[in-house]
Amino acid sequence: MRGNAAAALRWSRRVGWWKPLAWLGLLLALCLGMGGLEGLFRWLEPDSRQVLYARSSFLVLLGQHVMVVGLASLAAVILGVGGAVAVTRPFGRDFLPLVSQLASIGQTFPPVAVLALAVPVLGFGTLPIIVALLLYGLLPIVRNTLAGIQGIDPGVHEAARGMGMTRGQILRQVELPLAAPVMLAGVRTSVTINVATAAIGATVGATNLGDPIISGIVNGNTAYVLQGALLIGILAITVDSTFERVQSWLVQRD
Repeated sequence: MRGNAAAALRWSRRVGWWKPLAWLGLLLALCLGMGGLEGLFRWLEPDSRQVLYARSSFLVLLGQHVMVVGLASLAAVILGVGGAVAVTRPFGRDFLPLVSQLASIGQTFPPVAVLALAVPVLGFGTLPIIVALLLYGLLPIVRNTLAGIQGIDPGVHEAARGMGMTRGQILRQVELPLAAPVMLAGVRTSVTINVATAAIGATVGATNLGDPIISGIVNGNTAYVLQGALLIGILAITVDSTFERVQSWLVQRD
């Protein structure tokens, strides 16, 4: 019976990865074969001379979009997790309210406003949108990291100290592994939101999947808007389902 249960668990883990892989396959298929839907877009925009966005390859735009979100999310994880861990240590507990407030301000401040303030300093291009996404993505990471670490049973800490573990060992071997599922949920929320938010970078010269949307709005071409929105939506689902599988793996591993 145990052998059958273990085999079923391994099978469910393998099958579970088909969902994000299927979404990824659909995303790549659309990037490479958007022309196959020209009839649909022509029906939406019968009066437009051109209905397929052709200023840049959708695959190139996808790569740029992923790069921008990836860099901003990596920076947000480093700053968010690092700051949250620091304020849960004895030397940093006095700064806990400050870190929480700063993270909250980052999300309540509109990304468009961040872009407006960043462009005069950083110039047009990719850097302003990375800064905006970094600030916008901090709150769920900080909040979930704090919740994960502070939610650990005090008895676990006592047991770890009783085993002679140092503070650093307790953090690396006890707190972070136990808090990982909750922390990953925050990262998942942050990255998924930023996949959609990154589209506004096209307004300041950043090349990504927001380009067809902005071009469609400016030129009154609904087909362009739909192409960009469709790819961004599927990318967000792909990212979210991937994080879902990683979270499930962490829970099953425990």
